[in-house]
This record gives sequence, structure tokens and C-alpha cells, in this order.
Amino acid sequence: MNKEKKWTPEKSEEAMIQGIIEGSPEAIGVAVVRLNCGCRKMAAVDKEGEPASKVIMYRDRAESICDKCKEDNGSYMRITGQFIHWISPEPEAAKKKMIEEKVLGLKTH
Repeated sequence: MNKEKKWTPEKSEEAMIQGIIEGSPEAIGVAVVRLNCGCRKMAAVDKEGEPASKVIMYRDRAESICDKCKEDNGSYMRITGQFIHWISPEPEAAKKKMIEEKVLGLKTH
């Protein structure tokens, strides 16, 4: 039986995360911002919460980002989700909280 694997945005997102990690030796994680148009913004972060790569914008199964993102560079008003994908071994909880607040503006409890 030849079952076709179902494509999901998370699979391509994971591939992009791995590519960013490979190109960013200082990275301890990758910040991921999902937008309501389907585009994504990603960047590696270092142990101080500073950028460890350029910000990469992409859209699943598309040659380029959408026109709206081209106009507003992925405005924060259109964010539907954001998180940091941590590289193992993950930093301690207090360090993760500091970096999340610095990078994503999140107040985690």
C-alpha cells in the first residue's frame, strides 16, 4: 500500500528551522512568527536574545511572500502565533523567559 504523506505547514516550518540552525552557529533557538496570510518570519537567536541570523520571510508552497507582507514587512497586527523553537539542550527556564520577552515581547507566567 502506497500512502501519500500529508503535507502540513509544520513540516516545512521544521525544515526551515533546521536550515536556519545549520547556518547559525551561535543559535540556541529560532524565533517563529506566523502571520494570518500564511507567511512566516523566522530568525535564529543567541544566548543573549540577540539575532544570530537575518530575518527570513517565506510562504509555504510559494515562490515569494504575499503582497501584503511585501507592503508592511509582516506587521505585528497580523500575527496569529509566535514561539521559539529551542535547540537541545534547552536553556534554563529563567533564561528562556528572558529571551522570549526580549525577542517576542511575551510575558510568560
